[in-house]
Amino acid sequence: MMPRDIHPGSHVRLHLKLSLADGTVVEDTFGEEPLAFTIGDGTLAPGLELGLYGLRAGDREHLTLHPEQAFGPHDPAQVHWLPRDRFPPDIRPEPGLVIEFDAAGTPVPGIVLAVEDDRVQIDLNHPLAGKPVILECEVLAVDNRDLPVEE
Repeated sequence: MMPRDIHPGSHVRLHLKLSLADGTVVEDTFGEEPLAFTIGDGTLAPGLELGLYGLRAGDREHLTLHPEQAFGPHDPAQVHWLPRDRFPPDIRPEPGLVIEFDAAGTPVPGIVLAVEDDRVQIDLNHPLAGKPVILECEVLAVDNRDLPVEE
């Protein structure tokens, strides 16, 4: 019999709302096009995916995830001072500005924390690292046709 609940490799269609403890909404697909992805494809952080395991079409879930379960702890080693001249002249770094950096061919967002005359402090942690995240979802469909059949 084919499993009907969410497993690694499941194709899932759902509505999702991510918010912070203070009520700030980070992402919300309710009232919009649902999110469609395969568990394990990198669309969601692994900890968010774990919160979906075992759910079935029609299920609604509301979870509070600790930083370690969601986007990881804030890593002070990911905060760097860079020389001001490393930024293109058309970019004016200001605290709060998100700038995309190239890390071995992978785009990585960095948040400007501080600007001094000759240097800029950048935080390369995920913007939600170190923060608890509230996950609300409604599973619309689970397709496991590509998964091995359970006996």
